[in-house]
Amino acid sequence: MATEAPTQVIILAPVPDQIEAPPPPPRGSRTDLYVALGLTAVVLFFLAWNITGFPTATDDEGTYLAQAWAVQNGHGLAHYTYWYDHPPLAWIQLAGLAWVPAVLAPDLLAVAGGRIAMIPVVAASLLLVYLIGRRLEFSRWAAASALLIFGLSPLAITMNRQIYLDSFAVAWMLGALALALSPRKHLWHYAAAGAATAVSVLSKETMLITVPAVLVAMWQNAARTSTRPWAFGGYTSGIVLVGVFYPLYALLRGELFPGEGHVSLIGAWQFQLMSRSGTGTVLDEGSGTHSLITSWLYYDAVILAAGLVATVVALAVRRLRAPAIAATILAVVALRPGGYLPAMYVVQVLPFFALVIAGVADEGVRRLRPERSWWRWSIVGLAAVTALALVVPRWYVGVERALTTDDNASYLAAANYLRNDLPDQPDTTIVLDDVLWLDAVNAGYSRENVIWFYKLDLDTEVAARLPGGWRDVDYIVSTPALRQDLSTLPTVTKVLANSTPVASFGPVDGRIEIRRVDKEKS
Repeated sequence: MATEAPTQVIILAPVPDQIEAPPPPPRGSRTDLYVALGLTAVVLFFLAWNITGFPTATDDEGTYLAQAWAVQNGHGLAHYTYWYDHPPLAWIQLAGLAWVPAVLAPDLLAVAGGRIAMIPVVAASLLLVYLIGRRLEFSRWAAASALLIFGLSPLAITMNRQIYLDSFAVAWMLGALALALSPRKHLWHYAAAGAATAVSVLSKETMLITVPAVLVAMWQNAARTSTRPWAFGGYTSGIVLVGVFYPLYALLRGELFPGEGHVSLIGAWQFQLMSRSGTGTVLDEGSGTHSLITSWLYYDAVILAAGLVATVVALAVRRLRAPAIAATILAVVALRPGGYLPAMYVVQVLPFFALVIAGVADEGVRRLRPERSWWRWSIVGLAAVTALALVVPRWYVGVERALTTDDNASYLAAANYLRNDLPDQPDTTIVLDDVLWLDAVNAGYSRENVIWFYKLDLDTEVAARLPGGWRDVDYIVSTPALRQDLSTLPTVTKVLANSTPVASFGPVDGRIEIRRVDKEKS
């Protein structure tokens, strides 16, 4: 006898008349938002005040801004042949920001105006430092401290004002770390973290060494073994899908592999990793590395010394391990003997040092448990007062210098002279450093006739346009950046030797001269 199948009863939920609004965010998250935004506004005030005057404009800043100009105006990825020295994504981002100050304040030195475009980039990093602190279970005061340490250090104010690729890369890597620590743990968060990592590396390739910190954060955050493969799979997918565009671009242009008569991506990697001369070791007082680290310590020894000590301690604390690993790797690379250490490298270190300093302080207060007795509160208070007494006077001097010193008056005077006082601008050939390159182009000089001084000796395309060598140059702008590299630039040296100053600006040690080339000399 056949049995009758049981009847399935499907209960349909009633359809609501309208979609319910999501619940309001917890009160704590709103407080965090107000605290982070308020403190960021304070830091940006100090960052923006006198940003056009301090520090002295550098040739690197001018180069990145000129490359952004080339992107804006459809001249490729650089104002000269792009040879894959750095990935281009940072100055592509800069191109999307730099037009605003150029339109609002066209009379500024071009580099000074370009610095204004860096303010939103630094703002993003400040907010992300606070967010990461909270996701690492910092107390609110500790997350706020991390933001302020990173933002108000005189070294940070000095470096974050400047137009460096590292600032873009840091913001994206901090974003990757924040996504890896997301409490919601959605797959798309990990994929987005991978994409942010790829954007960071395509902004400045050296940020690749901090990827282990993001991986550790994901491992700790994706606590269940079953979710970890998906998290790492999503992260890897994000990196690959975004990062593949750069080698694909080189491949499609026939510039992936080294060859005769063209630049190449792999050739640039070979130069960076194997051919580039190092800056020596920190223990050698005559080395470039020693001089550079000494200059960093001059601006702020507090954040560097405290950051190194806190990094060692933070490695032993599970919740602080991710930023501690990033800080450790960056410090070891900076201090390795014989490597190449660029001036802007410290930009990458500062946010991670700020996080571990604040995190170790937070851990110390938690372990002391001051709420249990008055004497424990006394210890915390004494430690806080002592730290402020040591830090505030040092930082006051550095921040005051940043707010009051005008180091770029000579460059601005030279830019105005180029704009107003030199004749026959479209046909005049002028050699200068990249700080003034964009000012000269904006003043009306032909782009082909404004020559970054390095290219006069090192670019065959430029040499082909000047068959007469140094005699085809009409003017040269002698600056400290130009004069310090003459040993490897024989043509530039001849131009200087066969020229006469027509205008001079600034003190002797930082003198800028506009010099007319005497073509009749032998």
